[in-house]
Amino acid sequence: MASVEDDLSACVEGWRPAPVETTGRLDPWPVEAFAALLDQPAPVGELPPLWHWLHLLDHPGQRELGDDGHPVAGAFLPPIPDRRRMFAGGRLTVRSPLPIGEEVVRRSSVVEVAPKSGRSGAMVFVTVRHELLRDGEVAVVEEQDLAYRSQVAGTARGLPAELPVVGEHTPGRWHLRLDPTPALLFRFSALTYNAHRIHYDAPYVTEVEGYPGLVVHGPLLALLMLELPRRHAPDVGIERFEFRLRRPAFAGVPVVVDGDPGSDRDGELTAAVPGQPPSATGRFAEAGR
Repeated sequence: MASVEDDLSACVEGWRPAPVETTGRLDPWPVEAFAALLDQPAPVGELPPLWHWLHLLDHPGQRELGDDGHPVAGAFLPPIPDRRRMFAGGRLTVRSPLPIGEEVVRRSSVVEVAPKSGRSGAMVFVTVRHELLRDGEVAVVEEQDLAYRSQVAGTARGLPAELPVVGEHTPGRWHLRLDPTPALLFRFSALTYNAHRIHYDAPYVTEVEGYPGLVVHGPLLALLMLELPRRHAPDVGIERFEFRLRRPAFAGVPVVVDGDPGSDRDGELTAAVPGQPPSATGRFAEAGR
């Protein structure tokens, strides 16, 4: 009898979508809007690392969305039945900053398709590579690790294995707190054109997806971690950033972002609910290190 992992492997066997190229302008409005969501002054001049997520957005037609609000089909969505998507993590390399207001080209491609089986069951991991070009030169390279499973609606989800619990804030470390209200999550969904119902539809997320509440966006946790060096060391340029999304965070519960700048301002970052294992972990490297 074939295993679930074998079934998923068969679904994606030979699936290698063609690369996609998109051109667009890094308009200042989304930058100002996201800064307002964070109650921060809007950046000027250069786009902070990962803020390109607010630009070059896909905009499928309403009839192209599934019951969960996520697109039914797309260039890099694997052909898996009852598909459920999770953002698992990624890596960022900044070769040169992206000026706000300029036109950029994004070249996107699938670089790896890997069926795996772990504690949370069988999944397919898809790594998508994005290159952002300015004046024909690659300025930013990003890889996103996306996990897909086949899960029938209404099936309860288990939480990932426990990690070391996050303690109280330690003096000398970078620190910020976010209160992810339903309104804040809705605004971030709107800014990123993300119609996935787990972020704004409470009956859906609890009764269909099996979560205890509205889910905080994984990309928002990654952006929050990078807020620490941006706010505490604004003159430091970030050359590399890698992050992993480990477990969900939910609306109504504070998220504390904590960072160790390290001896050379190359350090570790976490985003977590106080007293709980981290929801996200990251590591950054200062330019020139």
